[in-house]
Amino acid sequence: MAQPLVKKDDDRDEEADYSPFLGIEKGAVLQEARVFNDPQLDARRCSQVITKLLYLLNQGETFTKVEATEVFFAVTKLFQSRDIGLRRMVYLMIKELSPSADEVIIVTSSLMKDMNSRTDMYRANAIRVLCRITDGTLLTQIERYLKQAIVDKNPVVASAALVSGIHLLQTNPEIVKRWSNEVQEAVQSRAALVQFHALALLHQIRQNDRLAVSKLVTSLTRGTVRSPLAQCLLIRYTSQVIRESGYNLQTGDRPFYDYLEGCLRHKAEMVIFEAAKAITELSGVTTRELTPAITVLQLFLSSSKPVLRFAAVRTLNKVAMTHPMAVTNCNIDMESLISDQNRSIATLAITTLLKTGNESSVDRLMKQITNFMSDIADEFKIVVVEAIRSLCLKFPLKYRSLMNFLSSILREEGGFEYKKAIVDSIVILIRDIPDAKESGLLHLCEFIEDCEFTYLSTQILHFLGNEGPKTPDPSKYIRYIYNRVILENPTVRASAVSTLAKFGALVDTLKPRIFILLRRCLFDNDDEVRDRATLYLNSLGDGQVVETDEDVKKFLFGSLDIPLTNLETSLKSYAQNPAEEPFDINSVPREVKSQPLVEKKAPGKKPTGLGAPPPPPTSAADAYERVLSSIPEFASFGKLFKSSAPVELTEAETEYAVNVVKHIFDNHVVFQYNCTNTIPEQLLENVTVIVEPSEAEEFSEVGTKPLKSLPYDTPAQTFVAFEKPEGVPAVGKFSNMLRFSVKEVYIFLNWALLLRKYVAVDNALQ
Repeated sequence: MAQPLVKKDDDRDEEADYSPFLGIEKGAVLQEARVFNDPQLDARRCSQVITKLLYLLNQGETFTKVEATEVFFAVTKLFQSRDIGLRRMVYLMIKELSPSADEVIIVTSSLMKDMNSRTDMYRANAIRVLCRITDGTLLTQIERYLKQAIVDKNPVVASAALVSGIHLLQTNPEIVKRWSNEVQEAVQSRAALVQFHALALLHQIRQNDRLAVSKLVTSLTRGTVRSPLAQCLLIRYTSQVIRESGYNLQTGDRPFYDYLEGCLRHKAEMVIFEAAKAITELSGVTTRELTPAITVLQLFLSSSKPVLRFAAVRTLNKVAMTHPMAVTNCNIDMESLISDQNRSIATLAITTLLKTGNESSVDRLMKQITNFMSDIADEFKIVVVEAIRSLCLKFPLKYRSLMNFLSSILREEGGFEYKKAIVDSIVILIRDIPDAKESGLLHLCEFIEDCEFTYLSTQILHFLGNEGPKTPDPSKYIRYIYNRVILENPTVRASAVSTLAKFGALVDTLKPRIFILLRRCLFDNDDEVRDRATLYLNSLGDGQVVETDEDVKKFLFGSLDIPLTNLETSLKSYAQNPAEEPFDINSVPREVKSQPLVEKKAPGKKPTGLGAPPPPPTSAADAYERVLSSIPEFASFGKLFKSSAPVELTEAETEYAVNVVKHIFDNHVVFQYNCTNTIPEQLLENVTVIVEPSEAEEFSEVGTKPLKSLPYDTPAQTFVAFEKPEGVPAVGKFSNMLRFSVKEVYIFLNWALLLRKYVAVDNALQ
C-alpha cells in the first residue's frame, strides 16, 4: 500500500516525500493479485495491484512463464467489471505482458467486443491493445474495423487507429498500405491530433516513393493543414523535398521556399520557429533567404518564454558558424541574454557573440564572461573556451587579453575535460600565433606546478620539449621541468626526464646543466625514470658544450614509424625466445595489424590540441583502406565502398583463432582473414585460407595473399579476392578451410646471455 506523506514540521524545505512503491517485492504483489479472482471485485484495490505490477515490469523485473501466465489469466477476469478506470488499467497490463499466440485467443473476443462498444474510451484502448498483441492473420480479420476507426468522428478513436497503423507499418506494411484512402480522408480532419497522426502515417506509407512524397507536399502546402503540429511536420517534409530537389538552375529559386517563408507569419509560435529553423538549415542558403528567418528569431530573443529564447539563441548559434555576418544584427538583443537566469541561454548567447563580435567588442565581452564563468557547469564552460579559441584565431592581435583569460580560468577549479579544453586552446594559439608562444608556454609551466591530472602534465611536458628549446631563452623552463622530477608521480617524472633530454639535445649551452640533472635521476626509485636517464646520458655524449649528432636528435624527436602493438608483440616474442644476436628493430613488421576498431563519429572537425599535428585515423574504414591499398594485387580494385564488422569463424577455445572482414569494392569482394596462433610450441608457415563458393556461381576467385609465417600470439592477415558481376546484385555463401604447415618450436632460456645483459645494465647504473 502507499505510504503516507510525512511532514516533519511547518518548514516546507524539510518535507519528506516517500515513494508509494518503496520496498515492494514481486512475491508479495503476486500474492495480492489473487484479488482478481474474488467474486465481488474491488475496482480500487485491483487498480492498485495492477499499478504495482506495471511498476515492477517497468523497473526491469522479469516474470517467469508460469507467473506471467497466471497474472494474464487473472487479469482477463477483470473484463467483467464495468469500472472505466479499471478497464483502462487492464488494457495497459495486457500490453505490457505481451501474451503468447495461444494466450491472445483468450482476450481477442473481449477486445473485439470493446472495439465495437458504444464507449469511445473502450474502443480507442481496445484498438491499441489489439494492434499491439495480434499477428498478421488476426489483423486481416479486424482490418475493416480499423479502417472505420480511422475516419471515426471521435478524435480519440481515430488517433488510436492511426498511431496503431504507424506501429503496424513496421511489421505488416502491405496491410497498412491498403488504408491510404482512409488516411487521406483523416488528413482533412478538423481535429489537430488526428491530422497530425494521419499526416505522419501517410508520409511513412509513401516515404520510399520520392515522387509521391513530392505530390503530397505540393497538395498540402496549399493551405489544407490547420493543425500546428501537422504544420510542423509538413515543414519538415517540405525541407526534405527541397534538399532532394536542389536549386532551379533556370530561375535560381528553390521549390516550396515561398511556403516556408509564409509559415514565418503563422499565428502558432511552434510553426514560426520550425519554419525559421528549416530555412537556416537549407544547404547553400543565401543571405537573402536567411534574412526573414533571422528577423523572426530576433523577435523570439526578447520573448517572455524561456523555451522560445533558448530555441532562438540555439538556432542563431548554429547559423553563426556558417553565416556570422547575418547574425550581427541580433548582437544587442543577445547581450541582454548574458544575464539571463537560465544558464543554458546565457552560455549560448555568449558563444554566439564571440563568433559574431568584432575586434572592438572583445574586451567588453571578456569582462562580462569573467563574472559569468563561475555560475555555469563544466560542459558549458568547454563551449565558451572553444568559442574564445576561435575568436583569438580570428583576431590574433587580441591574443594577450584572451590568453590571460584562459590562464586565469585554468587556475580555477574544474574537471579533466574542462582543463584539457583550455590546455588544447592554449597549445593551438601557441602554434598559430608566434607572438603568443612565450607567454603561452609560461602559462602552461605555471599550470603543471599544481596540476592534478597526470595525462595533462605529461602532454604539456612533451609539448615543452618540442617548443621550449626554440624560444630565445629556453633556460627559464628548466626549473619548472625539474620540479616535476622531484615532486610528481613516476609517470610524470619519466616524461620530465625525456623533456630535459630534448633541451640538452637542442640547446648546446644547456647540455652541462642538463647532464647534472639527469645524473641525479639515476637514483630515482622508479625503474622507468632510471632507465630513461641512463639512455639519454649515453645518447647525448659526455656533457660537453658541443653540437648533438643528428642521429640523436632524430632519435629524440623523430616519430616512431612502427605500430606500437607490433613492437610490443615482437619484443614479447624475443623475450620468450632469446638469441645471441641483439634485438633488431628493423625486424618489426610495419603493416598495421587489423583489430576490431571502434568507430568514433566526431561532430565536426576541431583543431587538434596536444596531439601530433597530423591526426591519426579515427575509423576502422581508414585503417582497412590503408592496408588494402598497400597490397599490389588489390591496388587496381578502386575505392573501398564498405567493410563489414569482424565475424568470428572459430570458437574462443580453439588452437587457432580466425575472424573474417568482408571488404566491398565496385566489382570485387576481398575477404581479410585475421589469424592468431595460440600455441607457443608451434610456428605456422604458408598459411592460407581455401575459399569455396558453395552458392555463389557469379563470383570467381582472382587472387590470394598467403602468410609466410604465423608465430605465437602474433596476429596477421591473409587475403582472398573474388570478382563479382558489375551492376547486378550478387549474393552467395562461401566455405572456408585454413591450410598451413606446422614447425615445432623449442623454448629454452639462455641464462649466460641474460646474466651478461644484467651485469651490463648494473654497471651503467653505477
